Amino acid sequence: MSTGTITDPAPLDAADPLAAHRDLFVGAETPLVYFDGNSLGRPLRVTGPRLAAFVEQEWGGRLIRGWDERWFELPLTLGDRLGRACLGAAAGQTAIADSTTVLLYKTIRAALAARPGRTEIVLDRDQFPTDRYVAAGIAEETGATLRWIEVDTSAGVTPELLAEVVGEQTAVVLLNHVAYRSAWLADAPALTRIAHDAGALVIWDLCHSAGVVPVELDAWDVDLAVGCSYKYLNGGPGAPAFVYAAARLQDELRQPLQGWMGAADPFTMGPSYEPAPGMRRWLSGTPAVVGMLALEDMVDLLGEVGVEAVRAKSVGLTAYAAEVAAELLPEVAPASPTDPERRGGHLTLSHPAMREVTAALWRRDVIPDYRDPHGLRIGLSPLSTSYAEVRAGLDAVREVLDEVTA
Repeated sequence: MSTGTITDPAPLDAADPLAAHRDLFVGAETPLVYFDGNSLGRPLRVTGPRLAAFVEQEWGGRLIRGWDERWFELPLTLGDRLGRACLGAAAGQTAIADSTTVLLYKTIRAALAARPGRTEIVLDRDQFPTDRYVAAGIAEETGATLRWIEVDTSAGVTPELLAEVVGEQTAVVLLNHVAYRSAWLADAPALTRIAHDAGALVIWDLCHSAGVVPVELDAWDVDLAVGCSYKYLNGGPGAPAFVYAAARLQDELRQPLQGWMGAADPFTMGPSYEPAPGMRRWLSGTPAVVGMLALEDMVDLLGEVGVEAVRAKSVGLTAYAAEVAAELLPEVAPASPTDPERRGGHLTLSHPAMREVTAALWRRDVIPDYRDPHGLRIGLSPLSTSYAEVRAGLDAVREVLDEVTA
């Protein structure tokens, strides 16, 4: 039970320079507590009218002319805007396409082929399941070997751990920038250097960092990166993903899913495939234009606010959540880094009853998610979450934990 020393959220919200942006999101005005913005972000209010206008005007009015007027280039123009807003990527290196799973397949296969004679794909045991599953499938297809980094599930990959496993057979190093379970924020520049020193290419999965943690792909000398757009980028369920390929590698890398949209001259419909120059070669089929509209709105907002300001609010929210949890939930163990410099935008709390607690919270319109082992994961999307919401949600966790353990 609280001793009354927890910081009052009201002054924190009053002093928050981003507080007014909360009103831009659908549902933020309701009493529902949303602790899952790291899995599916709330929609922006402008997106509904934008979708309606698209149906009536661009799709319904311009019809197939829309391809010539905007849609054909949208995966690349929006990719450039996303790269500028939150990826630290100069123009001509980011494209919107496919899903994270498909882009992981494309990038791993391309990187593996670019390192002939090397047979190992390095990744960690606690990596997001899709990363592990795709890598395992590629290993079966190609005869490559998976080389595992053993990690603490409440932490993540350190430079020391990576240095122990890379070597002359390492072709590809695949890493999560923010660990999906613990929120461990990897030292991307250091880990990239270690991979390069071993002669390998590195692929960063940015799904849990894009839009909430500053990323500097060019400055870090990253080779390839992928990420989704429906978490902190608020693109909506199933919104298309993004891929980054460093300009210095684009002529060398060939992704394996050769489709008409990535061909050098898509409308020739010729007898053989020749990849387009630049990032267009990473496209395969017809892009999901409707699926990019909500992402356009969020990229506009990020460009206005700045990802550094979003990160500052994120650190404040997770620090406050950790403070409240330590006071209200003394029997619960933190399963995330305590140092905000090593923590992304979510916080995981561990207790044997958390699966039951999560289910009960959902029935009360308090929405975290659950991750084994025993983890209640609190995802705090900075632009749509208030400090008062954090306190209300953790008060509910206290009440429900008492109920299920009584």
